Amino acid sequence: MPKGVPETVPDDGLTTRQRRNQPVLAVHTGPGKGKSTAAFGMALRAWNQGFDLAVFQFVKSAKWKVGEEAVFRELGRLHEETGSGAPVQWHKMGEGWSWSRKAGTETDHAAAALAGWREIARRLQAEEHRFYVLDEFTYPLKWGWVEVDEVVETLRQRPGNQHVVITGRDAPAALIESADLVTEMTKVRHPMDAGRKGQRGIEW
Repeated sequence: MPKGVPETVPDDGLTTRQRRNQPVLAVHTGPGKGKSTAAFGMALRAWNQGFDLAVFQFVKSAKWKVGEEAVFRELGRLHEETGSGAPVQWHKMGEGWSWSRKAGTETDHAAAALAGWREIARRLQAEEHRFYVLDEFTYPLKWGWVEVDEVVETLRQRPGNQHVVITGRDAPAALIESADLVTEMTKVRHPMDAGRKGQRGIEW
């Protein structure tokens, strides 16, 4: 797709403008680093365009001070004070259960994940936001806590022009098939391979 020009133009009866303004469902998956980072980069662009923005984190611990969260909260305050950009909301599902799923029971986590998804579905139907980041949402789908078919159908039927970006490893095939934009992050090399742990400014 050199210079951003599509290789083919579908015979769908839409104008270039109409096609350009269609809502996008994006999925960032794969074992490599950068899935959430890329999603938040898209969210920055959305904020700059004045798109009402909501982030829903499904796995990262509530105690984990994610750098992007601090930045987006500041951008939300900037909007409130100056009108620049757009409103920002940042939500951590349940009690902020982590990769290990140690705190609480699996039943508790599943219920929190499902409640979080149902709230997102409600907002999609009400068109409350213009841009959604469902960070690490593939995990509740993989673990069977939220029904994949329900998610795919809800996203497919979402009204208006609401963009949705979903991140996480092992995205279900049905979700990938329904998405407009799919990127797989493939690990070539990582500092952890050499025994190095995460560090400030890189992981958080």
